[in-house]
Amino acid sequence: MSLKKEYGDFQTPMSLARRVVALLKQNETEIGTILEPTCGVGAFLQAAAEDFGRSPHYWGFDVNPDYVEAASSALARIGPLRASVQQLDFFKMNWEQFLSKQPGPVLIIGNPPWITNAAMGVIKGGNLPAKSNFQGHSGLDAKTGKANFDISEWMIVRLLRAMGRRKGAIAVLCKTATARKVLRYAWVNAFALGPSSLHLIDATAEFGVSVDACLLYTHTGTGSAEAQATVFSSLSFDQPLKTFGLSNGELVSDLDTYRQLRDLDGKEYRKWRSGVKHDAAQVMEFTRANGHLVNGLGERCQLEDDYLFPLLKSSDLANRRLRPTRFVLITQRRVGDPTESIRKLAPKTWRYLLDHADQLDRRGSSIYANRARFSIFGVGDYSFSAAKVAISGLYKNLQFQAVGSASGKPIVLDDTCYFLPCNSKQEAEFFADLLNSETARRFISALVFADAKRPVTVDILKRVDLKKLAERAGWETATIEYYYSPSVDSKEQGLLFA
Repeated sequence: MSLKKEYGDFQTPMSLARRVVALLKQNETEIGTILEPTCGVGAFLQAAAEDFGRSPHYWGFDVNPDYVEAASSALARIGPLRASVQQLDFFKMNWEQFLSKQPGPVLIIGNPPWITNAAMGVIKGGNLPAKSNFQGHSGLDAKTGKANFDISEWMIVRLLRAMGRRKGAIAVLCKTATARKVLRYAWVNAFALGPSSLHLIDATAEFGVSVDACLLYTHTGTGSAEAQATVFSSLSFDQPLKTFGLSNGELVSDLDTYRQLRDLDGKEYRKWRSGVKHDAAQVMEFTRANGHLVNGLGERCQLEDDYLFPLLKSSDLANRRLRPTRFVLITQRRVGDPTESIRKLAPKTWRYLLDHADQLDRRGSSIYANRARFSIFGVGDYSFSAAKVAISGLYKNLQFQAVGSASGKPIVLDDTCYFLPCNSKQEAEFFADLLNSETARRFISALVFADAKRPVTVDILKRVDLKKLAERAGWETATIEYYYSPSVDSKEQGLLFA
């Protein structure tokens, strides 16, 4: 295992560190302390000392003793400074106590590790904070991946909390998604941040990694709270792209557009669902070749049709390939159903499951623990609805598609897709047209962060008030029968047209 990988180690090029510091120098005129809490070889400390001079006290910490030596040498070459670089484990430091003793204002700069807690667990790394659900996710969200976070996210939040209302600024390099999560956490938890901005950088050119990254720059102790941040195209304040912020406890990617259409942010009259999750595509998904079923392992398979359903995935929806060429094995009608009945009803299918039990039993997600053998997730009566209006969660193009049946069976979607269950293809086409309207697209675009790993989510879709959207489109009368459809399973249905 590479220590570089374990510590999420991307050393900052000096040219980048100097450009960051030059930006900060425009705003931060009075600085008492400059701190780089994970200093590496000291690029930011060196760049800061070159620009801010001998007045501030410089502190650098790193867990790697070789880096501590390198950073100390870099500062010594600049000349006499009030500087100290020490070996320290970030996660064992009492940052409140340390910061309380430093002259202000405090400028915290740096480049915390770019690695997630889940990735750290995979490589069995030890450079982790103590386990805690600091994001406050529910048990189900935590199990299905929402609780995964960048180590840098935890670190930046930790530093913001330690700063409290102490006057200062934090400017750190991180993934743009991490920066947004940090700001959302701080805004929701009333950290009272002052002016904040994201300055995009080219991570491929700077670090050789293909990821959306930025400089997160925010202020503490300003005496005013701002739950918004402006995104700039570079390390300057010259080219603002848009402003995102917090509304009703959730992030909005484009505040200007959102404010124009905020009346559409309402109730979930039709409940959005995600597709089937099985975490074993090579075993559970099939194509047909020369009249034979073939799984992802290239094996010819003999299975009864009873548990096979036509399947569409995110790429199919995004590229308008609505005639399924894949099939998926659905072992349950609802989450928690027993699977033993397959043995008698479809013995070939049961034999196939037993033959591939090793792969299925080794699925890592805890959602399969203490459930029937060969269980799946994200399945219910809604999965087998006659039709659906569906969208890919992974693609930036906001295109809703109406899907129905194939070969006499309802089309099933995978867990990267979201959908509304409908009773007919006509109903699905109606809602697809409504959601593909210009007004709906503008509103959803104002909520979506295009660079996110999964731009479209249920949390975003359920904010679209279909009743108000229909009113804007002048389709209110035509929608009544669909809104009262038996397929509606939302607790809000009784409020329709009240």
